Amino acid sequence: MKRALFGVAILILHSSFFTSSCRAQTDSTKANKVSMDLQFLAHGEICAGGLPKPPVNNPDQPEASFSAFLLGRTRLSVNYERNWLEAKVTLQNNAVWGMRSNMSVDLYEGWVKMKSKKGLFTKIGRIALSYDDERIIGTNDFATASLSHDVAMVGYEGHGHKIHGIFAFNQNSENVYDGTYYDNGSQYYKTMQTVWYHYEFPKFPLNASLLFMNLGIQAGIEGDNYNPPTTQFQQMWGTYLNYHPKYLTLEASYYRQTGKMVNEKKYYQPIKAWMTSVKATITPTDRYGFRLSYEYLSGDDYVPVPYGGTAGLPRHEVLKGFTPLYGSRTKFYGILDYFYASAYINGFTPGLQNASVGAFGRPLPKLQLSADYHYLAVATNLDKLSNTLGHSIDLGVTYDFSKDVSLTAGYTMMAGTETMNRLKQGSGSKYAHWAWFSLIVSPTLFTTRF
Repeated sequence: MKRALFGVAILILHSSFFTSSCRAQTDSTKANKVSMDLQFLAHGEICAGGLPKPPVNNPDQPEASFSAFLLGRTRLSVNYERNWLEAKVTLQNNAVWGMRSNMSVDLYEGWVKMKSKKGLFTKIGRIALSYDDERIIGTNDFATASLSHDVAMVGYEGHGHKIHGIFAFNQNSENVYDGTYYDNGSQYYKTMQTVWYHYEFPKFPLNASLLFMNLGIQAGIEGDNYNPPTTQFQQMWGTYLNYHPKYLTLEASYYRQTGKMVNEKKYYQPIKAWMTSVKATITPTDRYGFRLSYEYLSGDDYVPVPYGGTAGLPRHEVLKGFTPLYGSRTKFYGILDYFYASAYINGFTPGLQNASVGAFGRPLPKLQLSADYHYLAVATNLDKLSNTLGHSIDLGVTYDFSKDVSLTAGYTMMAGTETMNRLKQGSGSKYAHWAWFSLIVSPTLFTTRF
């Protein structure tokens, strides 16, 4: 609580300083700009296999599953700019075709930004955050609902340097009498403090970033004497590097996760996890290119569980399974998002090794093609099981009808091993075939100045 109030105090002092200095310089230049954007997304999926959760305690759940649905997302954005002031409001409707909630509209983004000529800025509201390659903090836009955060930001950008301070304090309602217990809200965390620093080297094709995040997560249950409510803190820190000479882009990242992890039953345990990744992208021409990558996300120690049943929750003194938090997962671990959006037996997190190779090209000016192969394995030693989880292939095609109309389609095939079968508890999770498409129409309706 003290950290959150301290962050808000910094925000107020910071904004008061530069808005007063900028107002005298800029209010006389009445250069107002207003624009309105529309984004319409029609998305369809056909999936065979690949259960989202293991059917351990549900004998009626079939081992193989088939699903097909259409989903629509509509966003309407209003943008405002005036020298030192910016604002944006985005309303969003996101629902499967035929749902009763199709008429519901929520606020995806709504923020104001105040900035000075010296590079200082303050930004506050509901913001779609995206940093570096979006591994830890991203919009995860392929999930259609996407991610946004209620935060206050202060920062500086200039002379190759960028530094952002991000602060959040979440509540379910205006709790006057019931304290500050936070559960089942729009965010997993109750409080958040993040510092991100980015530097672009002059006259050298290298960018480097540092990230530190402190999350206060609600544990315990109100009224439970055995598990009373507390706030437990988890830290994420690491670095991202991007080296990009003319025909080559090299990326590398390393992150550690420490503090306390809170599970879905609101109990907590210490966590010591880490991940690292390397990626090379070669583009000899603007017509085609190749990519090669490897990722390692640490996993928990293996606790044997009888096949087809459970022997109770596995217990670890320290959790070692890395969690990518608020990143764009489909960008890294396969478009099926098979490992961090769906569960293993009893919440077991075996980690992940992902070695992939791919190619992409533009045979026609408006046509893009891509193909990627993933070798997938756990990151922990298993008892009498191979570490290999399986192999997947992602195929994609995009056709741009115009600058604001495009159609994207893809196909994914997952071939799992007996290890996948055991850890997911069912052959329905061993093999999966998935096809999808997205039609995106995103015109600017109008732009005006006054």
